Amino acid sequence: MATTEVPLVTAYTHALKSTLQSIPNRDVNIGANSAPASVDVQSILQIRQGDVQSTNLAHFAALENATRDTLYELLASTSIAESAFRQVWHLLDVVSKLSDDGQCEPALGFWLIEELLDSQTIDGCRKVFDYLESRRERLTARNFKAKQLVILRSCNELLRRLSRAEDTVFCGRVFIFLFQSFPLGDRSSVNLRGEYHADNVTAFDELPTAVEDDAAMEVDLEQKDTSDNAGAKTLVNGAASTGDSNPKDMTSGLHKHSEKKKTEEPASETKPPIDNDKLYPVFWGLQNFFSQPTQLFNTENLRAFKSGLEMTMTKFKEVSQVSNARNEGKALDENKRGTKRKRDGSTDDLANSFNPKYLTSRDLFELELSDLAFRRHILVQALVLLDFLLSLSPKAKSKTQNESNKSVLYTYTLEEEDVEWVTNVRNDIATYLQQGPEGKFYYRMVDTVLSRDKNWVRWKAEGCPAYQKPPVNPEDYVSAREGAQKACANKRIRQTPMGSLDLNFLSDGETTDGLERLKDPARFTIPSAESFKSKIAEDEFDISMAKDEEEKQLATNARASKLWRTLRIAAKSRLKQFDKIDDTNILKVLFESPMEDHATINGGEDGGKDGSDRFDEVTSSSENLVSKPAITSIMMEDTAVT
Repeated sequence: MATTEVPLVTAYTHALKSTLQSIPNRDVNIGANSAPASVDVQSILQIRQGDVQSTNLAHFAALENATRDTLYELLASTSIAESAFRQVWHLLDVVSKLSDDGQCEPALGFWLIEELLDSQTIDGCRKVFDYLESRRERLTARNFKAKQLVILRSCNELLRRLSRAEDTVFCGRVFIFLFQSFPLGDRSSVNLRGEYHADNVTAFDELPTAVEDDAAMEVDLEQKDTSDNAGAKTLVNGAASTGDSNPKDMTSGLHKHSEKKKTEEPASETKPPIDNDKLYPVFWGLQNFFSQPTQLFNTENLRAFKSGLEMTMTKFKEVSQVSNARNEGKALDENKRGTKRKRDGSTDDLANSFNPKYLTSRDLFELELSDLAFRRHILVQALVLLDFLLSLSPKAKSKTQNESNKSVLYTYTLEEEDVEWVTNVRNDIATYLQQGPEGKFYYRMVDTVLSRDKNWVRWKAEGCPAYQKPPVNPEDYVSAREGAQKACANKRIRQTPMGSLDLNFLSDGETTDGLERLKDPARFTIPSAESFKSKIAEDEFDISMAKDEEEKQLATNARASKLWRTLRIAAKSRLKQFDKIDDTNILKVLFESPMEDHATINGGEDGGKDGSDRFDEVTSSSENLVSKPAITSIMMEDTAVT
């Protein structure tokens, strides 16, 4: 080969072959949880270490040519069904080891797998995919960004070769491999522009036109009329010949039959069964709206979709009633027959049914309508489209009007009447899906999938923001940890917190107990009148310095209370000085005069007054004291408290 002329390529080729021969000749385990065989690539690394003059790019190119030549030789000489094909799996493991160590291109392994898939049949691709699934975690662990384009290209090319109808399971394996390999928020599998699969066209049979049907009906009616007339003639002739029947009775019987027919006709016209020939084109015409929902922005198309879906729902309900009655009859027959027939309870027709593509033949239409799984598939399609229409309501569009991806946000707005219709039909479909075997479980599963799909639609409208957040800086982490520790640490409590009362009287170090302190004379001894002098002066100062009326009123009330208590206490010892008080607000006379004895006075200043005169004087003084205007109800209340 041409590559053997390059010394570096030749050296890598011999090193690869020697490495493959050193691996034990046993079958490669390519199961789901299998690990690759231990590979020693020291001979390949020695070439890299011995050639210092060549650049990394030259070594990468030489190693790529050597691995491709080795792969082509193995594919040309060995079939994938032979046991010797394990050398190909060993070669891929060697390349994966070199890729992880940075000794070759990161995507070299998937380049070889892409070549391998192109060289194999579908059955061979299944075995290649077994190897991919067993090595997926290792192949995608490092340098995934350099490999993702090759993975997408190879898997998409394989999907183009597969048939969705015949290779359904294999297609699912390919999709699962892609989903597991790529991160959740990757845009490679997102339809950012909101394009629809318009190539998915559902073709169905064309039924005869209405003109041909009318002509056939006219021929049938003519034949029926001739037969009816002949029967009537024979009936009349027979009656006349026998002579037993009266012509009047016959006419009355015909009238009764016609009246009975007339009475039966309205009953049949109330709920006529839907003709399958009329439903057939309408039913399969809904698939066009399912594949291209934007067609419903046209008023005529929306009206056609409404009528078609309503007709379909009506027919499904009719079929359900018939099938339920039939199943009840079968259940009764089986109960009569007994339980001798054995049934395999492990198989479930509804769970195992799968339709990659609908069969639209007119001959199969009645059978498809009687299939519950088929009806559920159609109604799930309708639910998806109805949710799309509800997203165009004014209420729903107000929530997404500020999103960035305008390509999936439509300017069309659904009218309120149409919104109400869509809501009612959706509830009707939800009720229908909950019927039948495991109906509630089936609808719950469908409703869960549709609700999660709404989150994906919103994520796409937001421009597919990244799910993964960048790692936290070490400085931010340390500061957050210290703040959390401070917040959770035990704080020292003050001995006397702000606003708390002094509780020293509860301490055990007191010499006297609580009862003795309650007997303290200072608690119940009446204070002297002089003790209120400074307090009254403070209240007068507060009145003069008050900032508002409320503060002034409080100080005035406090001063009036103290004046009243001063006069009450002074009345016991200085009652004689009350005559000298001109204004009850000024009590300087009480504080300037000396204290007089409270004992009985034998003689007065004039010497002519006796005890009765003294009593009268005291009484008049008390009356003058009570009549002073400064004595208020507040003073009375304070005195009562004292």
